[in-house]
Parts: sequence; C-alpha cells; structure tokens
Amino acid sequence: MKAVVLLLALRAAAQGVNDDMNDAAERGGVIFSKNCALCHGPAAKGLSARTDLIGSALVRDDEKGEQIGPLLRGGHAGARLSDAQIADVVAWLHVQVYNAANRNTYQFLNILSGDPKQGERFFNGPGKCNTCHSVTGDLAHIGEKYDPPVLQTLWLSPIRRKTKNYRTNPTVTVTPATGAPVQGTLEHLDEFNVALRDSSGVYRSFAIDNDVPRVEIHDPLAAHYDLYHRLTDADIHNITAYLAAIK
Repeated sequence: MKAVVLLLALRAAAQGVNDDMNDAAERGGVIFSKNCALCHGPAAKGLSARTDLIGSALVRDDEKGEQIGPLLRGGHAGARLSDAQIADVVAWLHVQVYNAANRNTYQFLNILSGDPKQGERFFNGPGKCNTCHSVTGDLAHIGEKYDPPVLQTLWLSPIRRKTKNYRTNPTVTVTPATGAPVQGTLEHLDEFNVALRDSSGVYRSFAIDNDVPRVEIHDPLAAHYDLYHRLTDADIHNITAYLAAIK
C-alpha cells in the first residue's frame, strides 16, 4: 500500500513539473513573439540562416538557460526582460528545438474539426484577413495546394518570401536628426544599431543613441503576429477549415 501511495505521489509530482514547464513555455512564446520574432521569426527559425535559433548550436546545447540567458542579458532585446521572463523564453525555445528534432515522429490527426462558416466570418470580420488577402486572388484554390496540417502551419507561421509580386521581408524607415529619411529592406536591428539595404542595393548602417535616429518598422506579416494574442483554439480550427474549403 505504501508503495502505491509513493508511486501516485511521484506521478503527481512529475505531472506538476510537466504542467509548470508547459505553462513556462506558453508564457515564453508570448514574450518571444513580442520581443524576438521580428528578427528571429515567429517560430524561431529566423528570417535567414544567420537568425535561425532552432539551428543554432548554442540553443541546442543549452540545458537550463546557462548559455541562452547570458546572451539575452548581454545586449539583445532580452536585456529588457526579467530573469523569470528569460527563463520562460528559454523553456519555449527548448520546446521548439525538441519539436524540430522529432518532426518525423508526428502522427497528424484530422485537424479539420472546425466550422468553415465561422472561419469565413472571422476571416472577413474580426480577423481582418480580407484586408490583405483575397480568396479569388492570392488564396485562390489554396485548399487544393496544401494538406490541412501544412496549410494551418503556413497561416500561423507564415514564411518570409520575396518574389516579383509578393514580398514579406520587413522594411524600415530611418530618420536621422538631420537630413532626409532613408528607406530600405531591414537587414539588422538591435538596441544599438539598425541596418538596411536601400532600393539601389547599398547596405547602410546607423548607430542608435537615445532613440536617434527614429526607426519605423513596416512588416507585411505584422497582422499575423498581432493575431497570436487573441486567437482561440476554435478560431484556429475554424480558419483552417475555411481555407481548406477554398478549392
């Protein structure tokens, strides 16, 4: 009897640890999207190989934040975060690395459990998706192009693309204390420097000191990121079901 009680206690303790880890990762995902996604992407896969955290040896080798924590405190956006917030971001990053490493072991179930009509209402209503997308334009026949799991991943974590008619890389306007504003594709941004490539292809970098120069980011995918904080599970399934029905 004592052995049974001890086993149940150990299971309860383990479940408590798992719940705490899940809660930390969930909080970390929100913190990451607000502070880090602009440079590292919403899923931490980067906007380029240089900003890919999932493929980073430092992130993969980190166990309890002993490598990620000091890096965040040393000048990245994480310098503004508390120790508790950094710990949550570390927990979230570990989950992303684990998921990436085990992606071939996933068993996808039927995710088309939502209501397409509700998804359409959200698309044209509170989601404001129709202000950028059209079911007869860029989304025409999208339900035929992708399997539902891929389709859901694409709209939740859109890929940065640059084609003739479709550009999703962030642009930036840098306004110096004196002189004309400079515009271009964002190449780098932290608390101390901003860099861009202007329309002629020239790389230009500016030091930031007390919010001078003024830096304005224009991200075509910002609307997707803004949705993260108010999407419910039902919204996600409804929107996916609606998009999958666009044949």
